[in-house]
Order: sequence, then structure tokens, then C-alpha cells
Amino acid sequence: MVPPLLVVLILSSHIIGNSQAQLRVGFYSETCPDAESIVGGVVRQATLSDSNIPAVLLRLHFHDCFVQGCDGSILIDNGPDAERHAFGHQGVSGFEVIERAKSQLEGVCPGVVSCADIVALAARDAISLTNGPGYDVPTGRRDGVVSNISMAEDMPDISDSVQQLKAKFLQKGLSDKDLVLLTASHTIGTTACFFMTKRLYNFFPDGGSDPAINPNFLPELKSNCPQNGDINVRLPIDRGSGQTFDNQILSNVRDGFAVLQSDAILYEDEATKSVVDSYFGMLSPILGPTFEVDYVDSIVRMGHIGVKTGLQGQIRRVCGMFN
Repeated sequence: MVPPLLVVLILSSHIIGNSQAQLRVGFYSETCPDAESIVGGVVRQATLSDSNIPAVLLRLHFHDCFVQGCDGSILIDNGPDAERHAFGHQGVSGFEVIERAKSQLEGVCPGVVSCADIVALAARDAISLTNGPGYDVPTGRRDGVVSNISMAEDMPDISDSVQQLKAKFLQKGLSDKDLVLLTASHTIGTTACFFMTKRLYNFFPDGGSDPAINPNFLPELKSNCPQNGDINVRLPIDRGSGQTFDNQILSNVRDGFAVLQSDAILYEDEATKSVVDSYFGMLSPILGPTFEVDYVDSIVRMGHIGVKTGLQGQIRRVCGMFN
């Protein structure tokens, strides 16, 4: 008998494999040849106004794909029960950037480019704008026609154990290696002290601070997020490299300088720890793929989760509304 978890992985891999065959690089080359450059221009302009936009757009892509697949369902704003209002999506933003790109695309090639593809392309451009690797995005996604707050109940959470995180990624057909690499998206962006309070002052089970925090780092975190202080104060998730896309975040995980608990616990599990360590061996750059190459592989794989293609779904005229 095949073990249940293996069945899940096989089925998920089959689903992703089928969608990979249906998406393709250059999907809009004839129907809307300027689509990718238009999205890129909007993302660049938005980043000039707000340097945090790349991190915002990268997070938006992740949150979209982890609920019902990469179908733009998180963009819908049709009342309090819309998916975007789920607790697991708190703090997710960037909707106006996607809508701006959609508006420009509708002016050039109406009814052609999906909002789901705009989200995936914007994430690629966000990575590039922060000195990360460039890569081709397979496109051809169509937009979903369902958005409900209850469907986002099982998003990965900063308070999850590493086993819970591994299980949630496995359900999407993603491996332990993908978990580490996609978590490394935290190389850019900020978090709020709200997400640090328990880790700094009331860590389970005995209270106090998380012992995984490097003792040299703890005073810095407490200074930025004092007990009973302003929980809305923000700090870089990647200490020392918060606006540059690189593997510094994984170095921080190794050394106890991870800001978020969900990042730190990657070094408490043998499988994820070995992935983190694989990018810092003396011969790693010579003998194996680099962090950047592996990251691209993971985010492209994530971008195939549960996609709708062909006659499925729709091409929305406005990203925040069903047609």
C-alpha cells in the first residue's frame, strides 16, 4: 500500500505537471506583445514611489497561489467575505499596483491578459528590481471565479511549527527545499512588532524570549520592539540586507539572527537545516546550483499551483471584480 503522504505528493505533482504543460513562456507574444513590458513599467514606477513595493508584490504572489491556486482570487474585493480579508492575509497589499497594470493593459489589448498572470509577472519584476535573478515566467493563467474568506484558513503562519509548515507546502506539491527557498523571499521587506511580541516576551512554554535568538541580537530586537510599545513599528525581516534580494536571510537563520519565528525554526529540522547549510559550504558555488538558480526553480514551480487555463475561469476586466 502506498503511504498516504506519498499519495498526496504524487497527486499534487501530477496536478502541477499538467499545469506546467499548459502554461508557456511568451503566451502573450502575439495577442499582447507588450504585456510584460507594461507590467514591468508599472512595477518600476511604483517602486520609485515606495521602496517596499517589491516585497509587497512578492508576498502578494505567494498569498494568491496558496489559496485556490494562482488565480487572482486574492484580488477580489466584493465585501467582507472576500478572500483578501482573511486573517491569514493580514497585511497583504499591492492591489492598486496590479490594478494599475491591468488598466493599462486593458487600454492596449482588452480582455487578453489575466490578473493572475499580472501578479506572477509583477513578482518577477519585483525580484529583479531588488538585484535578484531575472527569469522567464510561464503565462496563460486565467482568473478564478470564487473568492471566499473561509478558503484562506490554512495559510502558512509565523506561529506554525516546522512540521506544520512542511505539511502545508507538501499539500501544494512543494518540497522541504521549496519551503526553505520560498521562505527566503523574506530577504526583502519588513514586518511589524505585532508579529514579534510573543517571541520576545512570552515565548512558549515558559515565557521570556525565544532561546533560538542570538544573545547578541536580542537587545536589538527588544529595542526596536519594546514590551508594551507600538506594535505597528516595522523592522527589516532580513537583518543587514533588507532591500537586496540575496541569501543573507539564510545566513541569519543559521546564526540566530532570524527576525521571524517561522524563519528561525527552519534550522531546527534536519531536512530544512540541510537545505539552508547547502548554500554555505566551501564548494557550494562550484559543485551545485546557486541559491538564485534554486530560488527561481521554486518560485516558478509555486506559480503553477492550481492554475486555471484554457476555458477555465475568466479574464477579468477589473482585477478586483468578477466580470
